[in-house]
Amino acid sequence: QVQLVESGGGLVQAGGSLRLACAASGRTFSMRAMGWFRQAPGKEREFVAAISWSGGYTSHADSVKGRFTISRDNAKNTVYLQMNNLKPEDTAVYYCGDNSKSSLSGVYQTQESYDYWGQGTQVTVSS
Repeated sequence: QVQLVESGGGLVQAGGSLRLACAASGRTFSMRAMGWFRQAPGKEREFVAAISWSGGYTSHADSVKGRFTISRDNAKNTVYLQMNNLKPEDTAVYYCGDNSKSSLSGVYQTQESYDYWGQGTQVTVSS
């Protein structure tokens, strides 16, 4: 069993920054691909960013490219999402996901690829 706990959300003005963290426990973190998704009110959960278990490969949604960066620290069992130049449309609950069957270079953009999820952290961007 894997436990994921997100943190770092909050209220920020447009143009501001936040760094989300997702701390994992329960299994070998370093050999698992991770991803961030978000869900705004009335909308479906959507892909934000993903990172391979080595950290050498990443993928970002077009809507956040150039503003958000995913990274990981395997020594701390934590994956991060640095969010800069935030916009009101980034307002959502952000979730991290864990892929227990990932390959060395795999990055995964679909929810179905993830086996475990955190409880989410709210990000609100005011205009």
